[in-house]
Amino acid sequence: MADFELNILGCGSALPTTRHLASSQIIDLRDKLYMIDCGEGTQVQMRRMRIKFSRLNHIFISHLHGDHCFGLPGLISTLGMLGRNGDLFIHGPKELGTYLDAMLQLFCQGLPFHVQFNPVNTQEHALIMEDRSVSVYSIPLKHRIPCCGFLFKEKQRDAHIIREMIDFYQIPVKDIQYIKQGADYITPEGKCIPNHLLTRPATPARTYAYCSDTAYLPEIIPYIRQVDLLYHEATFKDADAARAHETFHSTAKEAATIARDAEVKRLLIGHYSARYEDPLPLKQEAVKIFPETTLAKEGMKINL
Repeated sequence: MADFELNILGCGSALPTTRHLASSQIIDLRDKLYMIDCGEGTQVQMRRMRIKFSRLNHIFISHLHGDHCFGLPGLISTLGMLGRNGDLFIHGPKELGTYLDAMLQLFCQGLPFHVQFNPVNTQEHALIMEDRSVSVYSIPLKHRIPCCGFLFKEKQRDAHIIREMIDFYQIPVKDIQYIKQGADYITPEGKCIPNHLLTRPATPARTYAYCSDTAYLPEIIPYIRQVDLLYHEATFKDADAARAHETFHSTAKEAATIARDAEVKRLLIGHYSARYEDPLPLKQEAVKIFPETTLAKEGMKINL
């Protein structure tokens, strides 16, 4: 079971190339899968990476440009053919609802499961989904159409029990969960055993921020400050900054500046323009500002 793993399915931009697939990522957290964007080729890449379709319950779509959502019809249809029966939850801008309604009507009638759509206000930072493992928040972005990123905040786990101490004090099973949650233990004789003698601290909760297509936007910094990993689009080199600004995209230099100013631990860049045969110059520009920069590539798995 993956603890908190990011899988890169595609990291190219709108114009198809043989070098990269369209945008899509999957977070594998405590044996649950959360998809972010679903460009063409997503389900094929899931097969290549041996990602189980049955564990996917939530899909987050940043905006309605095709390289971020054209993979949805095929994926949803495949889930139906695989016999899925649990609800599938799709989160994204309200405009996505129109696309989903038409797609389901035309291509996905008679599904054995229900698709539930959760409209997201792309202009505010707000909680949009949570379960026992994670809370997901929207991150307002600046693009040509309504667009948002997503902040994944892992929920803190309970402390780890020190088994030798539990056995030594012969602590009943019914009390162990309370101890995990911070309680002391009172022996039958009335002696208090402090919690710190019975447990070890849990692994700190981790955070991941996904900043999809966006112009340079320092206003997002408070939302992503000190995250463990930031994915930020870096479509263009600094020499093509004029084109980046015209299309409401970011340069690698701008992505690195956001990472530095937000004091994140690591930066992952992607969404490379098709004009570049090799994305290495993008990384070279970024590391001058933020050394802990990595290039996204298809098939990559990153443990947080």
